Amino acid sequence: MSVIQITDLNDPQLDIYARLSEGQLLHYYEPDLGIFIAESPKVIQTAFEQGYEPISFLVEDRHIKTQAKDIILQYQDIPVYTASFDVLKQLTGFGLTRGMLCAMRRKPLPALETICDHAKRIVILENVMNPTNVGAIFRSAAALNMDAILLSKGCSDPLYRRSVRVSMGTVFQIPWTFLGDDTWPADGMHRLKELGYKNVAMALTDRSVSIDDEALMSEDKLAIILGTEGDGLCQETIDACDYTVKIPMAHGVDSLNVAAASAVAFWQLAKRK
Repeated sequence: MSVIQITDLNDPQLDIYARLSEGQLLHYYEPDLGIFIAESPKVIQTAFEQGYEPISFLVEDRHIKTQAKDIILQYQDIPVYTASFDVLKQLTGFGLTRGMLCAMRRKPLPALETICDHAKRIVILENVMNPTNVGAIFRSAAALNMDAILLSKGCSDPLYRRSVRVSMGTVFQIPWTFLGDDTWPADGMHRLKELGYKNVAMALTDRSVSIDDEALMSEDKLAIILGTEGDGLCQETIDACDYTVKIPMAHGVDSLNVAAASAVAFWQLAKRK
């Protein structure tokens, strides 16, 4: 294996771990696809299994022959940059989860029609900007039998480091794509209806039905739409949906965090899949 001891924190080869923003990584090879960072051996292995290719590794020295060993041996020609925990924390600004990062090449995103082929339960995220929430929603979607996720342009990228880590690698397992140049919600919702989906807005309104509504549960294909933190879905989206759905609350609580609400919704709405 090609192990390189870090002696210069300003080495340009380390820029992708230390000095480039998520946005800069996204456009690193522009016009070709960019880079993302995966964290921890388990998450990195999941990415490998889904066809993502590594560029380099950043590994805490004490993990070279332990937790990181099996990962590194799969790609012995890929450079492995290493140093102590304290040096790596100084370099990156945070403690590495289980002592390992991997820079990887992005893959092309599939088309909406490809994502929706044979999918009965899909998730739409509208302007969900917090990477932690995006990662948590992906984890719930994968665990609770959703088939795919579509994201509006205003959403945080699922391959941002924090989203990848919080998702426990499920961003690599569940199919997803951005809605692209479609105007959301008008064009995007129209395309979903053409594909046979009933659009479901998760929102509190006077016409909201309970999440276990009999008619809702009997639908063959549902697109479950979740809105941004705080403000929720835009009114245009709610007005254009076939169903507006609420999760019954107690003790005067008006709503759940979008990630928590997603888990409840997915568990219930997957039942008649």
